[in-house]
Amino acid sequence: MIIQTKNIGIEISGKTIFSNISLEINPNEMIAITGPSGSGKTTLLNCLGLIQSVNNGDILIENQNASQWKEKEKISFWKDKAAFIYQDYGIIEDENVSYNVTLNKRQAKTQVVDEILHTVGLGGRGHDMAAVLSGGEKQRLGVARAIYKKATIIFADEPTASLDQSNREIIINLLRKCSENGASVIIATHDERLVSVCDRSINLKPFM
Repeated sequence: MIIQTKNIGIEISGKTIFSNISLEINPNEMIAITGPSGSGKTTLLNCLGLIQSVNNGDILIENQNASQWKEKEKISFWKDKAAFIYQDYGIIEDENVSYNVTLNKRQAKTQVVDEILHTVGLGGRGHDMAAVLSGGEKQRLGVARAIYKKATIIFADEPTASLDQSNREIIINLLRKCSENGASVIIATHDERLVSVCDRSINLKPFM
């Protein structure tokens, strides 16, 4: 999936976060959005994911001006194309692991789900409640959800933050594999190790 931005900018509470950003993200690419705290990494990620609207410029998805999409079109994009991996995991803790992959009770007990959980190192954990997982396991569960829905674009906000070295490497390798399998992977991160395995990086600086 190709995403393009043309001179996008955003202001929040009268403060310019960033402006005039033009870029193109292609399938099979793993892109890091970097910069110091306050530079707008998560904001840019949310704009690209259509969670937050831009004040200026346009966002094009597959040559369609997504900046003008109505809520129905955005929901279709989120449901069918995009996956989000959050710093706070985005996991439903009072449901089991399999349900958190599919978000559908009828589809949670399938061989496909079992195979995906095995891929992310959670084999045999499908019936466990998500609340008992460690931070690294919850992050891997977020990746499993993206794999299950066959997301063509993955948005990840600080996916390796607060993880130990072992879990960090697992997440990096899983995201890299998603990219190699055809997804566009866009990551907001401070993690230099994660940046080093990305195809390229977009470095933001605080707007003065």
